[in-house]
Amino acid sequence: MPKEMSRRTLIELSVAGAAALAGAEAKALDRPTLPGDQKIGFAVVGLGKLAQGQIIPGLRKAKSAKLVAVVSGHPDKARRIAAAEGLPADAVYSYDDYDRIAKDPRIQVVYIVLPNSMHADYTIRALKAGKHVLCEKPMATSVAECQAMIDAAKAANRKLMIAYRCHYEPKNLAAMRKMRSGALGKPRLFVTDMGRQADVSDPSDAWRVDKSLAGSGALGDMGIYGISASRYILNEEPVEVRAWANTDPADPRFKTVDDLIAWQFRFPSGAICNGSTSFNYNATMSYELWGEKARLRADPGAFYGGNRYEMVNGGAFTSIDIAEVDQFAREMDWMADVVRGKAPMVSPGEEGMQDMRLISAILESAAKGGTPVKTDWGYRRAVDPAAVVDIVA
Repeated sequence: MPKEMSRRTLIELSVAGAAALAGAEAKALDRPTLPGDQKIGFAVVGLGKLAQGQIIPGLRKAKSAKLVAVVSGHPDKARRIAAAEGLPADAVYSYDDYDRIAKDPRIQVVYIVLPNSMHADYTIRALKAGKHVLCEKPMATSVAECQAMIDAAKAANRKLMIAYRCHYEPKNLAAMRKMRSGALGKPRLFVTDMGRQADVSDPSDAWRVDKSLAGSGALGDMGIYGISASRYILNEEPVEVRAWANTDPADPRFKTVDDLIAWQFRFPSGAICNGSTSFNYNATMSYELWGEKARLRADPGAFYGGNRYEMVNGGAFTSIDIAEVDQFAREMDWMADVVRGKAPMVSPGEEGMQDMRLISAILESAAKGGTPVKTDWGYRRAVDPAAVVDIVA
């Protein structure tokens, strides 16, 4: 291999391998590969705030993906949205007739946008119906559910991707590359705080503080961004965690889930991560990395738009200015290209399960008053986003 190989060459080699694999899978299934210029049909399952505000608008802007069906427990809302998007009446599904998607050739990918406790069931059913799946995070509410989803994808010979949009967001990608380049020096300390005030009068928040639907409250909903960021920025996995929880028992929002959770990861490089999440503090989605040479600050770092990144070296501040993209469109385009064999899988089910394992370890340590829990399960990321995803589409 030449000493100097461009990132574009590496991407092309990776994509070529993925395309060959996709072609082999299609041949094994006796199905033709899709034409390169054909958009992949997405069915959106769950028509709440995220689906209406971000995902469906993202599909309008997508280059490789398009909305072809909706699934909802609210028939009137589903019909209204379908009509507004120009979908025919037979593209509207209810939860009761969800399995009918198996006979709908328009649908190649199912995007699961349901409460966390429903992810595993609807993902596995979609895979059994012969569809690829893009599932919102957290992937599920337990490690066992995550494994069942991964096993179902393998059994069906279908793709399972978890919706880690920051893997495809330009400023996060730039931050990953800054770290990989050595510009910060050896990583020493990563600090992340992800949270906001939960409003239970809003239906989209009410289920997030219900353990039976959400699984882990703020930790799974907001904290997962910090857990994931520490891993994709440092490009390594924690080997130990300590955690603590503080919840006001008089606050009616926290009858079944913890509120404030703080944790500390120890990484093989020697770097330490201090993280926190809460549904009862001032809104933030920030992270900061101190290296031996310089510091990287992202505040905010994981919003849908308006993220701000800067390098700090002594008194010098250098902003990382990159044009905004529709993060959901880009994420769904990537999934579409994975299905078409044009891109490698960056955010597989195994990635979602790793975060679920870490969430479980954080909760275990917090329940034991901060007792250290070992987390070196041997997981290593198969594909580094910084190596294959272009900063600018």
